[in-house]
Amino acid sequence: MATTDRMTDPAARDAEETEDLIAALDAFDTVPEAAALRERSHTLLAPPAGGTVVDAGCGAGRAVAELAGRGAVPVGIDADPRMVAAARHRVPGADVRVGDAALLPLADGSAAGYRAEKALHALADPARAVAEAHRVLAPGGRAVLLGQDWDGYLIDADDPDLTRRVIAATARGVPSPDSARRFRALLADAGFTGVEAEAHVLLLTDPVFLPIVAGAAHGAHAAGAVSADEAERWIDDQRSRAQEGRFSVAMCFFLAVGVRPED
Repeated sequence: MATTDRMTDPAARDAEETEDLIAALDAFDTVPEAAALRERSHTLLAPPAGGTVVDAGCGAGRAVAELAGRGAVPVGIDADPRMVAAARHRVPGADVRVGDAALLPLADGSAAGYRAEKALHALADPARAVAEAHRVLAPGGRAVLLGQDWDGYLIDADDPDLTRRVIAATARGVPSPDSARRFRALLADAGFTGVEAEAHVLLLTDPVFLPIVAGAAHGAHAAGAVSADEAERWIDDQRSRAQEGRFSVAMCFFLAVGVRPED
């Protein structure tokens, strides 16, 4: 959901930026449509009771708590120590570790399930993470990938051309903006079978998301894609829309599942 290099690179952001990111994720994750999509991902994962499930890019631990509630034994992995601290605070006793999604601290074939939500776009090489998922899964284990396509970021605005430049700059600020549309291929290339994928459009109309689109404009200005005046004019338009009940942002999410076959 974040819109700048500093938001996708844990080493680059400071404590305040991490807190802002957690707040943005919390706001998004409580939208009914987003909660339903996350529930759909859990259903596709179908974790067995007592089975170890890896949540790569676990953030502040929302899915870790939900998976534990389903009877699984989640292992949360995140590259940001502050995110890990937040997850441990929110889900006491949970196994949440600082780690790299492309180098998971688990033995071969030790997990019954794997999921990565809003995570692969932040990696320069998502294929490495999916290959790592294949390594740690036991035969028959499922991998579920969920994330947004950063080119499919549809924002209603008065100036369509300026909006396109803001969105393009946002996508360029993400290491792998097209990773979600590639989920089917990533799973198949890593050796998963029975690969299935879905596309979902989520519409956000609550003004609570105004800071997210404002952040996109600030990021576009920092990248040199728009001028300071253009960024402020665009943000003013979005602010007016939020005040008048006309705020509208749609995002395309992809959800895919694959099975680790018998050797």
